[in-house]
Amino acid sequence: MQVHPKRLNAMTVDVEDYFHVSAFESVISPSDWSSITPRVGNNTHRLIDLFNEHGIKGTFFTLGWVAEHCPDVVKRIVDEGHELGSHGSNHRRTTTMTRDEVFEDIRISKDKLEQASGKALLGYRAPSFSINKTNEWVFDILVEQGFKYSSSTYPIEHDLYGVPDWPRFKHVRKEGIIEIPVPTIASNGKNTGIGGGGYFRLYPYWLSNRRIKRYMETTTEPYNFYFHPWEIDADQPRVEGAPFKSKLRHYVNLHAMEKKLVKLIKDHEWSTMAEVYGINK
Repeated sequence: MQVHPKRLNAMTVDVEDYFHVSAFESVISPSDWSSITPRVGNNTHRLIDLFNEHGIKGTFFTLGWVAEHCPDVVKRIVDEGHELGSHGSNHRRTTTMTRDEVFEDIRISKDKLEQASGKALLGYRAPSFSINKTNEWVFDILVEQGFKYSSSTYPIEHDLYGVPDWPRFKHVRKEGIIEIPVPTIASNGKNTGIGGGGYFRLYPYWLSNRRIKRYMETTTEPYNFYFHPWEIDADQPRVEGAPFKSKLRHYVNLHAMEKKLVKLIKDHEWSTMAEVYGINK
């Protein structure tokens, strides 16, 4: 199968700061955040500059916390033609909250983001892809709050997230919401994640791109890529006391990420989730 040269894929950014990540939740609590200097604002502005330089649009799944502390970033995202989505309020995994807590977390984030941007949101991405078989009721909450789509599932085996036997491609859930999983390639009955994040930083670019091309050659579905503003910030403070595996995942090849990202942007065609997957208001 030949890959169409103008095949459009979705570029997505999970807008959070380095101290919000699940990998550091055992050593940094939300009560510590007010004493830490945010870096997410400057890093996200850098990304918008980069996207603009290369003439692409993207979807920014953004924390309500960011809307509260960096409203200029949120406004710039929509003013310059990018898509704004919700990433929850404070990067709490939905698996760690009750139904009522999840409802409030999503409601507050949606309200803060829409107030800061002046735009209604279409999409949501759960922190750490934390919707699984134990809390499918999150989809009901999203429908109730007016979201049109979610990108909150990753059908792989992983120690922090993933439901390997869930669908690999865009589908309409029984609750009535569209779910767009993070991309995988399937081999010998096992799915391998190719959507971005730490593995994109870890592997050489040629290997990541070969896997992405394989996905495009073996399916007609669009590809979507995700990463975080802190991944282009090699000078971010180092967090003490975190588990070795967490630090390895977080810090590996930060210095190389921006160059890899530019290669990826140049090698493929990119736009927002809403445009690529035909999500309408």
